[in-house]
Amino acid sequence: MASVNDILFSFREHLKVLNRSPATLKSYAENTKFFLDTTGGDVRAITRKTIENYIATLYEHRTGEGKPYSAGTISVKIRSIKRFFEYLEKANIVFINPAEFIREPKKVRGIPKNILTPAEARAILDQPNLGTLSGIRDRAILELFYSTGIRLEELCSLTIYDADLQGGLVRINNGKGKKDRVVPMGKHAVRFLREYVTKVRPQLTKKNRTERRLFIDRTGKPLSKKMVSLNIKACSRGANTGKHVTAHTFRHTFASGLIKNGADIVAVQKMLGHAVLKATEVYLRALGIDLKAAHKKSHPREKEKEESASAKPALERIMPHDEHRAKPGRDKH
Repeated sequence: MASVNDILFSFREHLKVLNRSPATLKSYAENTKFFLDTTGGDVRAITRKTIENYIATLYEHRTGEGKPYSAGTISVKIRSIKRFFEYLEKANIVFINPAEFIREPKKVRGIPKNILTPAEARAILDQPNLGTLSGIRDRAILELFYSTGIRLEELCSLTIYDADLQGGLVRINNGKGKKDRVVPMGKHAVRFLREYVTKVRPQLTKKNRTERRLFIDRTGKPLSKKMVSLNIKACSRGANTGKHVTAHTFRHTFASGLIKNGADIVAVQKMLGHAVLKATEVYLRALGIDLKAAHKKSHPREKEKEESASAKPALERIMPHDEHRAKPGRDKH
């Protein structure tokens, strides 16, 4: 049998063929390697009981801060093992899949926290120094986050061909789930992005004219996710919001603002790139929207006038005359 490293390499290649994202490749490989290191490494000796015992340790695990793994983290670790053994079975490395009947914990979608108020969002947007090249770039990034709800990795992957400043649209290629989508940009995002593209980016690419990534650093190289995150953190600190603000905070704020102001939830789902509507519905709970009140206010039937008397239910029109007049408890036999 091949070595553990060879099997893990083959597993990664299998995932690449399935067109899994780089983040998924990294996560599945690391989780699977840790599992094999923990359980001895012999894939043919692993049983369902082995996997169940390992999962029990995941629930008992505590971080350096004393916090347990979240249900989502445990789900990913279990899913990694399940995909790994599915591959082993297909490749005839094992004949019985011990993870076949292992189930992931039910995922409870939490209500988004730290949603920014319009004033807080504006205070953060105003932090970059517009008298510097990097300040204009950072303002364009913040405006784009707030205007489109784009994910951090998606923003860092944008190229100069993805922003349609004339049409006010941004194309997101290979987003989460390897899906493409087009999202409208607001006028403020377009204005600052145009300023960045026409005046700032040419200055930053003097030594690297071939770079096609949209957002770049002072050396002309693509701006990293870490650098973008640090810039957001610095701007949040400068705005004194008192909240833990990340790129995803702008995503939550974007979605919540649209829904609160009456946007169609399916349209919001498409802009966010959610595969299922249930993922978008968490913002309804976060905003405390009363669905019954929304139905009464919005449904066309609820807006119609009261029915005429002839259209109202009236038992006396369908009950026999004598039965209608009879009193309860006075039936004659």
